[in-house]
Amino acid sequence: MSQPQAPARIPQKDVGAKANVKRLLQRRSRIAAAGVTGGGIAEQAGVRGAASPSCGLPVAANTVVVATGARYRRLTARGIERFEGLGVHYAATLWEARTCRLDTVAVVGGGNSAGQAALFLARESPAVHLLVRGEDLGHNMSRYLIDRIEQNPRIHVRLHTEVQEVTGEDRVEAVVVRDNRTREQQVLEARALFVFIGARPATSWLVGAVTLDPRGFIPTGQDVAHVAADLWNPLGRAPLALETGLPGVFAVGDVRSGSVKRVASAVGEGAMAVRLAHEHLEEVRPPATR
Repeated sequence: MSQPQAPARIPQKDVGAKANVKRLLQRRSRIAAAGVTGGGIAEQAGVRGAASPSCGLPVAANTVVVATGARYRRLTARGIERFEGLGVHYAATLWEARTCRLDTVAVVGGGNSAGQAALFLARESPAVHLLVRGEDLGHNMSRYLIDRIEQNPRIHVRLHTEVQEVTGEDRVEAVVVRDNRTREQQVLEARALFVFIGARPATSWLVGAVTLDPRGFIPTGQDVAHVAADLWNPLGRAPLALETGLPGVFAVGDVRSGSVKRVASAVGEGAMAVRLAHEHLEEVRPPATR
């Protein structure tokens, strides 16, 4: 089972803060929804939506905030599970960095997250092995990161390299790698292994309901402005910043396409989405009678 990324936090004081708004918070497995008021299922533009929480019962809602996060992809090399938390990490925060700040470490991955981690760890680690399965950093990594990595004498980039095994006694001591062209194996000394090989968004339950990008993440705002224009015309506006291709449905945190995969960003998006959800409720709520 892969390591979960924390979904965005929706501040309790904000959810349902306005009068006449009921709320449902379905943790982890299915959905986080704000402003549950009853109705049909995606019948009117931006007015109705529905989801089935873990209890299996459908829930109708005027607006929904999807904050289901993503799960890290894990290596299948020998020894990985044994050393998780003992030198094998799926994040590179100050906490993990402190455990190996004076040691040689290895980072697996060829994307921006791996590049950023390598640069961060190289501030104090004497040597960082950046292990990349492909033949070119430029395939998945931004140019500015590549330039910084190439200029950093502590970072050693190893292309065409795959991890075969993680070894050690009580914690990680070495990584066995293999050149995927020559099949030659090598043992690299490393006191920690940081894995950044992508994440799988928790959106399988949304297929066919909202627009997803090719990797399964949820695009929002201007990225879905061209989708189903007939849904937006009655509202007289374009999608809001965190709104998906379905009016009234918002996505925040790691599940959102293009989001910054950091806790602070997810918390901020969660708070912002609640405000936007209330704006949408004001649009679709029937006028008060006197």
